Amino acid sequence: MRHSRRVALAALLGSALTLAIGTGAHAEDKKITLGFAQVGAESAWRTANTVSVKSAAADAGINLKFSDAQQKQENQIKAIRSYIAQKVDVIAFSPVVESGWEPVLIEAKNAKIPVILTDRNIDVKDKSLYVTMIGSDFLEEGRRAGKWLEERYKNEPGPINIAELQGTVGSAPANDRRAGLLEVIKNDPKFKVIASQSGDFTLAGGKQVMEAFVKTYGKKINVVYAHNDDMALGAIQAMEEAGWKPGKDVSVVSFDATKGGFQAMVAGKINVDVECSPLLGPQLMTAVKDIVAGKQLPKRIVTEETVFPMSVAAEVLPTRKY
Repeated sequence: MRHSRRVALAALLGSALTLAIGTGAHAEDKKITLGFAQVGAESAWRTANTVSVKSAAADAGINLKFSDAQQKQENQIKAIRSYIAQKVDVIAFSPVVESGWEPVLIEAKNAKIPVILTDRNIDVKDKSLYVTMIGSDFLEEGRRAGKWLEERYKNEPGPINIAELQGTVGSAPANDRRAGLLEVIKNDPKFKVIASQSGDFTLAGGKQVMEAFVKTYGKKINVVYAHNDDMALGAIQAMEEAGWKPGKDVSVVSFDATKGGFQAMVAGKINVDVECSPLLGPQLMTAVKDIVAGKQLPKRIVTEETVFPMSVAAEVLPTRKY
């Protein structure tokens, strides 16, 4: 009888030890899995953003599932649904446009998977559908550009005609960079937006739209207001092919402050570049870890940024990381 008890006790202790070791090993091996749905690869900014996310995930020891939506909302929604099905720990995405996200985000909420927005915001009534939004204040960026224009033309009577190259229709940066500009110039009648069309944040799109503007409006255009550097660089090509001198004949205002934008400023072709940093990876990984650890996050995490006029471009260019 005693022998039987000893055998049973030993077996019980052995199985308990095995369970403890197994559980401990699993806890150590259990990596956080993040599903990230990227907009696409439409610009140098977006490429830098993707590199930042991937490298920060590797540095943080986070298992990253990555998808490229090729600038289509339906592709992002498919990716998010796939992440829900795979039961990832956290979902993050940079929304192509602001609206139309409620159904898929309700699915994520029902699956108890927290969602982080990066770079761009969304328009939803129920703010509990996402935990936080990490990125730039696009409205403030537009205001900064508008204030630069006011200062640049303060001693000129006008009219100052602006041709606007918009980003992707319905996207947060396109909506807000336009709204920020209009907010600043609305009380100054000498400023007028005479043309506005989407170049979809691409160099080719910016060139195509600017070619049409050159033919339609000619030298009536005083300012080109491009929602990102890629479109600004495309517009510069179109203007130069028409025999114009961008940066001299026409003021070029751009956003992002990429190396390409800085090189154009050094060459005297972009007059001012409003910074919008794509290096959001480290902030995102910190937020992912905090959420999994049960910490409370602010609803909005704003990236610190500045404005670079042409005069500082040569000095600052060597320090640019994207």
